[in-house]
Amino acid sequence: MDYEVELAVVIGRVARNIRGSDALACVAGYCIGLDMTVRGVADRSFRKSGDTFTVLGPWLVTADEIPNPADLLLCLEVNCEVRQRSSTAAMTVGIERLIELAAANYTLHPGDVILTGTPEGVGPVVDGDTIKAHCQGIGEMTVAVKAATSAA
Repeated sequence: MDYEVELAVVIGRVARNIRGSDALACVAGYCIGLDMTVRGVADRSFRKSGDTFTVLGPWLVTADEIPNPADLLLCLEVNCEVRQRSSTAAMTVGIERLIELAAANYTLHPGDVILTGTPEGVGPVVDGDTIKAHCQGIGEMTVAVKAATSAA
């Protein structure tokens, strides 16, 4: 299972077919997103859909508190070792464009979450590891990695 730290963009109003220049007006706020992924040959939707795989937090910061979401430092540590450190300014596709693309293909609703993608440094975690994720302007959260238990 691999970690991916991302900026989570939380939609605040219904949006469909909007221009990128209007996209940020649809945002309610931001939080940190840990997009956990099982690597392998299974369909991507199964590899990203475990019960605990999309961790959001530590809270929602309203859009007005983040004047420039396109320039925030993201950092992720595993067991106190920095594994990812980059800015949202280095994203391949910017936040406005992500929202524009999403709204061109389906209706966005309040509470929908768009994860922005992750910087280089993705890697595995195992049972007992501790992940600390940080985003400038939002804060940080610590997540303990636990092995999945099968339902009996």
